[in-house]
Amino acid sequence: MGMSRDTLMRYLTDAFPEAEITLTDLAGDNDHWQAEIVSSRFAGVPRVRQHQMVYDALKGNMGGVLHALALKTRAP
Repeated sequence: MGMSRDTLMRYLTDAFPEAEITLTDLAGDNDHWQAEIVSSRFAGVPRVRQHQMVYDALKGNMGGVLHALALKTRAP
C-alpha cells in the first residue's frame, strides 16, 4: 500500500509550513521515502529531537502505512 507523495507532503507541510521539503521515493513503491526538511524550527535542536518532531508530525503512521523514511533535517 504505502503512503502517497501528496499525503506525506501534507503531513510535513502542516507541521512545518515554512520548511523547504524535498521528497524522494527511494524504491518507487510509495513505501520507502527520503525526506529532506530544512526548517528554522530545527535551529539549535539536536538531530535526534529533529527527527522526533518529524515522526510526531506523521501522527503515528510510521511503521504502519509508511514503512521506511530516511530523514535529512537541518536549519537553514
